[in-house]
Amino acid sequence: MTKIITIDGPSGSGKGTVSRLIASKLSFNYLDSGALYRALSVSSARHGVNLWNIKGLVDLVEHMDVRFEMDDGNFQMFLDEINVSDEMRTEDAGVRASKIAFYPEIRESLLKRQRKFAFGVGLVADGRDMGTVVFPEADLKIYLTASIEERAQRRYKELIDKGEDVSLRALAKQVRDRDARDMNREVSPLVAADDAVTIDTSEMTVARVLNSIFELVHAKRLI
Repeated sequence: MTKIITIDGPSGSGKGTVSRLIASKLSFNYLDSGALYRALSVSSARHGVNLWNIKGLVDLVEHMDVRFEMDDGNFQMFLDEINVSDEMRTEDAGVRASKIAFYPEIRESLLKRQRKFAFGVGLVADGRDMGTVVFPEADLKIYLTASIEERAQRRYKELIDKGEDVSLRALAKQVRDRDARDMNREVSPLVAADDAVTIDTSEMTVARVLNSIFELVHAKRLI
């Protein structure tokens, strides 16, 4: 049976970096559920489908060809055989994805696709409702969090390093607004599963977070 580890949490909590490293270390499959929503946001922009056109968005979900690849620990995403890794990481794609994820019809449409990633030896699933909705039977559930200030600072550094001109204050507002959307939506709100282990990464290095999670992995005898 496929062993499943879910890592949920808000934007900027470090779940993406940590999830990829754990999946690589354990040789498990990797699901970045947020990337699927970002892929849909990129696809909608390319096809001229408005964010309020729910039927049009559902049609895109059913027909878009998405695959993930790990290249020496680097995550790559292909949409209709085109590498869109850089495009999906833009702030605009993230904001559009958050708005798309608000629709119950879109979340339901993507649910079956997400569950198909659970095959083989194991899966590390990264998202916002992996442990509560998509894989409620997961062997280990982690919920990563961090302060709004720290998450905004991390995103600021990431974008500055890419040469983008951004405002830390504006990013903090975006983080706060996204939290509100994610935590208050009617379907699959962002919340820690009752049986999840919560880790606050505000003052932790990636190495410390990984060590904490691997201790849990060993305790659960997942390797």
